Amino acid sequence: MLLRDLFEKNKLRFLLFGGKGGVGKTSCAAATALWAAENGKETLVLSTDPAHSLSDSFGEKIGDTIKKINGIKNLYGLEIDPKKAIREYSEKLRSTPDFGLPMAVQADELEELTTLTPPGADEALAFAKVLEFIEKPEYDLIIFDTAPTGHTLRLLSLPDILNSWVGKLIKMRAWLQKMTSFFKKILGRGEEEDKTMEYLEKLKKTIEVARAELSNEEETRFIPVMIPEAMSIYETERLVRTLYEYEIPVTHIIVNMIHPKVPGCTFCAARRSMQIENLKIINEYYSDFSIVYMPLFPTEIKGIPKLKEFAKYLFEEEFVPKFD
Repeated sequence: MLLRDLFEKNKLRFLLFGGKGGVGKTSCAAATALWAAENGKETLVLSTDPAHSLSDSFGEKIGDTIKKINGIKNLYGLEIDPKKAIREYSEKLRSTPDFGLPMAVQADELEELTTLTPPGADEALAFAKVLEFIEKPEYDLIIFDTAPTGHTLRLLSLPDILNSWVGKLIKMRAWLQKMTSFFKKILGRGEEEDKTMEYLEKLKKTIEVARAELSNEEETRFIPVMIPEAMSIYETERLVRTLYEYEIPVTHIIVNMIHPKVPGCTFCAARRSMQIENLKIINEYYSDFSIVYMPLFPTEIKGIPKLKEFAKYLFEEEFVPKFD
């Protein structure tokens, strides 16, 4: 199987790659972005993985602002920096002297609040960037190089969590508005425009749009990347279950780093034997999926020439593993 049929049969706008750390997600995302750009699609590949490897893959510094990839028409890259986003968020809070908190919470408590990094902040900020690009896509194709499985699963669950959370905030804010209006009338103070409800409603709608887009089989695919080893098989199984749970389309799976047969190498033979047994499990378990097999390359996949060589097996020349 090849990834080419995904583009021939669908109007893909969003493509997400994920899996266990070290299985080659970034190589797959970067090579796919390169192939799509060279086939006429204006493509943005962005990393939500805090360990960012896109710069290494393309052999040039990308960073946290959208950058044109040198020498490749239609191709742009971006590495989201959650720590920087958290700093910017904290600075915005500090620069806001009064955002509805009681006076007793305006001094030391506010300073303490703005220096906290809430649990899951990296996933939340990564999802905020995903929302931004899903709501107003400026490219023909956006490819997400996601974090290792655990982080990705939390990222995928955020739309439902945030939607529920924002819904509760809207109800709470509506009650607070009524109470505030009541006391203002008693104290004789004029009404002040409060756009909080408008913002919360807009955020809720944006999250719902993102959920609908990520569930659209014509426009979105999540492609798990794995290697023929037991731990990777288990993590992929968990990932696929979660994708089904959140109704995110998954039809293709990439099995990467398949060892070649090397005569006279005992170690190579042992590794290959182990992989063959695991490939049999993968073939049986994922028989309803399109499986793309990738050989183990003798060198790292770094730089445009290597990415093109890698992309050849994803899109042009099917690699069929031998089980002898």
